Amino acid sequence: MARNRPTVADLQALKGKRQLSKLRVFSLEEAEAAERAGIDMISVTYDLMFDPRFRDAAPTCFAIPGDDRVKLGATTDEILRMPVNLRAASADAMYCSASLQTIRRLREEYIPVCGHVGLIPAHATWTGGFKAVGKTAESAAFVWKQVKDLEAAGAFAAEIEVVPAGVASAISRRTPLIMISMGAGAGCDAQYLFSEDVLGTNRGRYPRHAKRYRDFAGEFDRLQGERIAAFREYADDIQSGAYPEPRHIVEADPEEMRKFEVFLGSEQ
Repeated sequence: MARNRPTVADLQALKGKRQLSKLRVFSLEEAEAAERAGIDMISVTYDLMFDPRFRDAAPTCFAIPGDDRVKLGATTDEILRMPVNLRAASADAMYCSASLQTIRRLREEYIPVCGHVGLIPAHATWTGGFKAVGKTAESAAFVWKQVKDLEAAGAFAAEIEVVPAGVASAISRRTPLIMISMGAGAGCDAQYLFSEDVLGTNRGRYPRHAKRYRDFAGEFDRLQGERIAAFREYADDIQSGAYPEPRHIVEADPEEMRKFEVFLGSEQ
């Protein structure tokens, strides 16, 4: 049965009823695969969101573009300008880990905002680096305050990253925000992974919460080996005379070739 693209209200109505799926995708091919696989939400780069082919690839995925470029030296007005353009390009919401003032400003313009709590990579220096946040009662209360601040600022959802599962579950039950777990357990409203981890294209360190379903890196290595072998065989064929074969070339009619030879002789 065909599905419709969900609205914010649709997602909010599903809170507590079923787990939603979210993927970070980086190409039209990945966006199309997410669509055909029935993924509920996708995080996309700005460039992908602005690609006019994007909605043909993923017509019913709830798209939340997120890109740190918007925060590099940007004022609130500059940060606002990008979401307006993204919404015009069919984005359903906007990821924003900028200030509460900025999130509030976006909400005032009726732009749905997905915030971020717990381990926020761009702000990790304030919470001790790239490690779990919320393992003590004090730090768990800090995550709770982050959530309440997002509620007050008007966000509709929040990624909750690398927070103990019990803490994340307790928070999720007590907030109207759609809590999107990235390494925060199954007690939230959605689960979130990057396509590079799911597909196995990541050649670096895999996060604890990542699950690899395929080994694309190994397949890419195999294909690269085949590519090198094919190129080598091609070069060898050129040297041996095995390429080109008669079937790869076009011959002129013998009589026309004779006339051409006569012509060339007259030019000398």
